[in-house]
Amino acid sequence: MESIKEIFKIGHGPSSSHTMGPCFASEEFIKRYPNATKYKCTLFGSLAMTGKGHLTDYIIRKTFSPKECEIVFNYDKVYSYHPNAMLFEAFSENRKEGEWLVFSVGGGSLKEENEDRGKSKNEIYPHKSMNEILAYCKSENLTIPEYVKRFEKDIDSYLVKVLEQMHITLNNGLSSEGYLPGRLHVKKKAKEFYQKYLSNPTRESLVYAYALANSEENASGNIVVTAPTCGSCAVVPAVLLSFQKNNNVSDEKIIEALMVAGIIGNIVKTNASISGAEVGCQGEIGVACSMASAALTYLENGDNYDIEYAGEVALEHHLGMTCDPVDGMVQIPCIERNAVAAMQAYNVASYVKLAGHNHNITLDSVIQVMNETGKDMHTKYRETSTGGLAIHKRG
Repeated sequence: MESIKEIFKIGHGPSSSHTMGPCFASEEFIKRYPNATKYKCTLFGSLAMTGKGHLTDYIIRKTFSPKECEIVFNYDKVYSYHPNAMLFEAFSENRKEGEWLVFSVGGGSLKEENEDRGKSKNEIYPHKSMNEILAYCKSENLTIPEYVKRFEKDIDSYLVKVLEQMHITLNNGLSSEGYLPGRLHVKKKAKEFYQKYLSNPTRESLVYAYALANSEENASGNIVVTAPTCGSCAVVPAVLLSFQKNNNVSDEKIIEALMVAGIIGNIVKTNASISGAEVGCQGEIGVACSMASAALTYLENGDNYDIEYAGEVALEHHLGMTCDPVDGMVQIPCIERNAVAAMQAYNVASYVKLAGHNHNITLDSVIQVMNETGKDMHTKYRETSTGGLAIHKRG
């Protein structure tokens, strides 16, 4: 598996697959053809269907600026490799210099059509499944964070930056007021929720306030940390930072919890998908809740098998969740969904603590089922805004 740095990317929202990925792809194409006088980018599949709402065309033009980049939305063609396809073309005096077909596969990651989805150019971890990791940790007497540190020597310094950004995003969101961009006219609620927490402190109100703060910052196109995506970026920080506030936990311990969350996300990304355009929201919010539940279980002194169980329970009960954003924007139902999933992570950790290790379904099995379920989903429920809530909003 690749580095867990690929799970926690720092960048602008509102979408890792539709904003971050196209931005990274544009930067790469400019490096390949720096002397071109004009560029063209054709968006296919989900990128075309929801690109406007996700600011895909905006971020591509901004990245190529001051040079011109023509954007074409191809709503008809969908590549079998992945729905999020981009064809970049470079021109000089109307002569084509070259082209590049690339796919934004989720979490800001890019792949070419001939690449193995389950392999990375920079393999860090020798194991691909949770069962393999559990067996290795048992033989070596390692915790999950110790496992991560064994294979990623520099991960601590990177996760320090991740945690710092999570705090910055949180504080910005808690102090922000007004309305989110776009024609849905969604009011920001994080500050209001936090004021209610201050007047009557409960765990629930704190978790909801923290989740709304992160999600609203993402929807505003501000800087967030993917966990594992932008659309689901609020679940992990809402859970970990609320736990830290209520329990006076050190940053070092929270960073170890991020390692646990990162491994869970990495396993899913390696064996299935974290892209809503490919497997629906079960691959985004479902995986985020799985990551947060596992991390919280670690913080509450669960062992490796408790962590696996927490990740399994959380993902299992998000199976089949659709990705049907209203108006193609990461606002409805995405923001509330982050808040509810964050609270669900607390419920999962509590359940696992009472249940013990005895369970019949493994995390690896649920990941496989999630992938199969996602492939069976109709495209209107996979980030195209052509079905579900996207066409049944009030007004």
